[in-house]
Amino acid sequence: MAMVNIRELRKVYEGGFEALKGVSLDIEEGEILALLGPNGAGKTTLISAVCGITLPTDGTITVGGNDVVKNFREARNLIGLVPQEINLEPFEKVLNSVRFSRGLFGKPRDDAFVEQVLRKLSLWDKRDAKVMELSGGMKRRVLIAKALSHEPRVLFLDEPTAGVDVELRRDMWETVQELKRDGVTIILTTHYIEEAEAIADRIGVINGGEILLVEEKEALLARMGQKELRVEITEALDAVPEALAQYDLKLADEGRTLIYTFDAKADRTGIGRLMAALPDAGLKVCDVNTVQSSLEDIFVGLVHGQEEGVA
Repeated sequence: MAMVNIRELRKVYEGGFEALKGVSLDIEEGEILALLGPNGAGKTTLISAVCGITLPTDGTITVGGNDVVKNFREARNLIGLVPQEINLEPFEKVLNSVRFSRGLFGKPRDDAFVEQVLRKLSLWDKRDAKVMELSGGMKRRVLIAKALSHEPRVLFLDEPTAGVDVELRRDMWETVQELKRDGVTIILTTHYIEEAEAIADRIGVINGGEILLVEEKEALLARMGQKELRVEITEALDAVPEALAQYDLKLADEGRTLIYTFDAKADRTGIGRLMAALPDAGLKVCDVNTVQSSLEDIFVGLVHGQEEGVA
């Protein structure tokens, strides 16, 4: 059975706004699922429903086999949540703040475990510092430490690296990978698509309260990713020559690069014919290279495709 099981989840707010429209999703134990979506897609509402912060209008959610409504306490004890907003007691010391969170879940005092968590997050040397004295990145680490204080088996990270510099972001990626190695199931929502590409096992895309897809990251890139052949030529062009019209080429770099998009898995890519046609069109080639479509390209295509379908 999946660690998190969501079936036909709907959430309708007062006024009739439907934030979630029959979402179904299984999240396996020990995996990292990145949930991508634009603002207002339903990411935070979905997390809030799983964590018991908001009640679903319809549908069921179980965490570790516990229904989040009928067996709220058992389900919530399995969950750690790192929210978007930094909401910490500014005058409290880091160590006491994390100890307090552990106590809220009825866990006995365990200074050795709290120390382990703080060391893992590079916070041990800041344990006696007041929260107000920390940088934004360090405060986010404190949020993660508090979320881990009661030893949850599922960790929700809602935009965990928003406002964090690149170096700290990469440190957090390493921390997430360590947690995965410890068997923690991690659900990550992010606007940084490179974050999902770097650390996720599976990618989910949500928009308009609906799940557009959930797929293994590598399989998604292989299935939907396209490659570009970029041909650099010696003399800039104002337009693609008529003789090359059949190849649907695009110009870039002020007319010095021809871009040809192709499916790398196709039996015939057309690259051979194109390269043979270039000299016949009077073009001299300086350099040739290929570029794989990124997860960002795929994400934008999915969301725009859905919006066009709705329109």
